Amino acid sequence: MASLPCELTVLYVDEALLVLEKPADLLCVPGKGEDKQDCLSRRVQQRYADALVVHRLDMATSGLLVMARGASAQRALNDAFASRKVHKRYVAVVDGLLEPATDDWGAIDLPILPDWPNRPRRIIDPQGKPSITCWRVLSQNLAEHTTRVELEPVTGRSHQLRVHLQALQHPILGDALYGTPTSLAKADRLLLHATRLELTHPVSLQAMVFSSDPPF
Repeated sequence: MASLPCELTVLYVDEALLVLEKPADLLCVPGKGEDKQDCLSRRVQQRYADALVVHRLDMATSGLLVMARGASAQRALNDAFASRKVHKRYVAVVDGLLEPATDDWGAIDLPILPDWPNRPRRIIDPQGKPSITCWRVLSQNLAEHTTRVELEPVTGRSHQLRVHLQALQHPILGDALYGTPTSLAKADRLLLHATRLELTHPVSLQAMVFSSDPPF
C-alpha cells in the first residue's frame, strides 16, 4: 500500500491498473472553474502519468475507485463497466428505521431523469433511464433513528443510490442535494462509502476483489 500526497492512498498498482481510496469531498475529474481543478485524477497523474479515468464517484462519496494505466487497459475496463462485469458495493447510513426486505435483499427499480431546472439534481420520472439498486439492512440505531444499509447498484446512473434512497423516504445522512433538514443535521458529510470492488484484470484476466471499511 502506497501513500500519495494529500492523504490519498493507493491500495493496488501494476502495469495496467490502479485501485485507489478516494476521500470525501474531492472531485474525481476537474470541474468548471479555477476552484475546481484540484481532483483525484490530477493528483494521481502527478505520480502515474499514464493513469486514465474509468469511472467516477460523486464528490461527496468516499471509497474504492479504479483507474487504468494506458489506453488499452482503459478500453478493457470501460468495456467491463459497460457490460456490467464490474461489481460494486457501498455502505450508507440513512435517516429513519428502514425495515429489512423480506428476502434479505430488496430492489429499487425506479427510472432516473436529470432535473434540468435544478441541475445537478436527478429525479424519479417515468421518462428516465431504467435504474436498479439492490439493498439490504445491516443494522438499525434506535437511539439515533438511523439505519446502516449495504447497496449494490445494478445500473450506474449519476446520483443513483442517493436518489433511490430518497425515493424510499430514507435519505442518506449528510446529503446536501437530496436530504431533509433532519438528515442533514445528523452528519457533517455524506455517509456513503464504496466498500467493495470486483473486477477482472484487463491483462491477466485474473479475478480481483478489493475492500475498504467505511470511515463512519
